[in-house]
Formats: sequence, structure tokens, C-alpha cells
Amino acid sequence: MPSLRDTLARTRNNIFGRIQTALGQSDITDDTWDELEALLLQADIGAATTDRLLTNLKERTTRDGIVKASSLRSVLKEELVHLLGEPKIPSYTSTRLLEIIMVIGVNGSGKTTSIAKLSHLYVKRGRKILLAAADTFRAAAIDQLQIWGERSGVPVIAGMPNSDPGAVVYDAVQAAFNRKADLLIVDTAGRLHTKHNLMQELKKLRNVLSRSVHDAPHQTLLVIDATNGQNAINQAKGFADAVGVTGVILTKLDGTPKGGVTFAIVNELGIPIQYIGTGEKMDDLEEFDPRRFVDNLFDED
Repeated sequence: MPSLRDTLARTRNNIFGRIQTALGQSDITDDTWDELEALLLQADIGAATTDRLLTNLKERTTRDGIVKASSLRSVLKEELVHLLGEPKIPSYTSTRLLEIIMVIGVNGSGKTTSIAKLSHLYVKRGRKILLAAADTFRAAAIDQLQIWGERSGVPVIAGMPNSDPGAVVYDAVQAAFNRKADLLIVDTAGRLHTKHNLMQELKKLRNVLSRSVHDAPHQTLLVIDATNGQNAINQAKGFADAVGVTGVILTKLDGTPKGGVTFAIVNELGIPIQYIGTGEKMDDLEEFDPRRFVDNLFDED
């Protein structure tokens, strides 16, 4: 299983290593701020989040009388952790007969694989799980989910390709009750002919779930491919506006030097990161810990 440190190697080596070099022993000057700004932007932290960080850092240096660039390093780490907030992993409420997690995201983001990893994580915690293959517009998506389900020993409720996704979800809820499952994870479409059609389809599925189970879906997790950088932020805004998002699963951090998009997601969308993918295997998903994440960006674990 790849470590978090391994996952963040490209971002650390390409960007945050250079930030540490920039924050050397010299006094803080305008050049210090300019170089720090450029490096944060290169990490795909984004203009809005970079502005917020720099404003907070400048206020701290004035208030605390910081004059050496080297002293900015610990302050930057504190501000990055503060920006990410406290860990926000929902706890399971045993009084609820059936918990439903709806997983959304564009095709290619790692959505179906993330569902498999998430179900594997919950199986190890003793949950009885069903998966719903509601991305009926792609036969490959149904097949992929069924293969992952077999590997993890989790049943998959599926229909025929191009069948009604709402009907699949309804059948999955009934099957979950009949089999006394306590968690249903729903895969959804990631691409239709237009963005409008996709969002309408996701709204329809939410309505089916809410009519079937009180307060469902209880979580709506958005899978974001970190390699898409700022484009992922724009995608996420569309999903958040259409169906609401309670948390993010961030994938493919090992494939990009721009892992700073993590901070932009939280700052610009106001949505917590709940899980990060660290590799391709079933165990390669971990709950997001902001402080540990920042420590590993600075090579401190």
C-alpha cells in the first residue's frame, strides 16, 4: 500500500520543496512574497486561495514581528492546516436502518474504483453493504462495478444497459431492506449528452432516494481527479449546485505535481475532503487528515 508520503511525492518535490528553499535565512522582502505567490499558484492552489493565504501570512508577520523568511515556514503550515479545517469523516449512526451514500463525478475521475475501495473499507468495519449500478448509460460501468463487487464480496444490484437508473436505485433500496443491509452505495452517471441532462438525471436519482428512505442520500460524495487541477473546481461547482455535496474523494494525487488543488477545493467550494486515494489497490483509500496531509507536503510525518 503506497504511503501518503509516496502519494504526495511529485507535489512535494516539485513545489513544496522549492517553497522551503525560498523560505531561507534571509529577511522577508517583497521578493519573498512574490516568489511564494508564484510557487503557490504553480501548485494549483488557485488565485483566490493564494490571496487568502498571503493576506493571513502578512497579517501574522506584522502581528508577531516576524522578519526572517525561515520563520514563515511554520506559519505557512499552520495556515494551510487551518484552511483545510478539522477532519470531517461522518460517523455511522446505528439507529438508522439503512444509510445511503450517493457517489458522483465525471467519467474518468476514478469514481467506480473509489466506490470499490470505499465499500472495502466499510466491509472491514463490519458493515453489510450493497452497491447500486445506476450508471446505466455505460455498459462498461456496470461491468466494472460488478467485477469490483465480486472482488470485495459485495453484491451489486444492476439493470440492463440503458435501463432507467431510477428503477435500478429503487430496486437496490428494496433489496437492501430485504437483505438487511445497513449501507447502500450508489454509482451514478458521469457523462450524458449535455451537462444539463446529467444534472437533471442526478436530481432525479436524489428524489428517488429521498422518497424511498428518510433524509436520503445521507452522504453525497464527489470524486475529483487531482490531475485536472483548477478544471476540477469548475466541475465540482456544477455538481454542488445541482445536487449538493457533503464531501470529496480526491484521487490520482500521485499523478500530479499540483496537489495544491486540495486547498482550493476546500476554500472555494466549502466542501471538506473526506478521503484520498493513494494507489490502485482495494486498500489504497484513507480518511483525510489535514495536519498529516500538510506534514507530508513538507516531508514531515
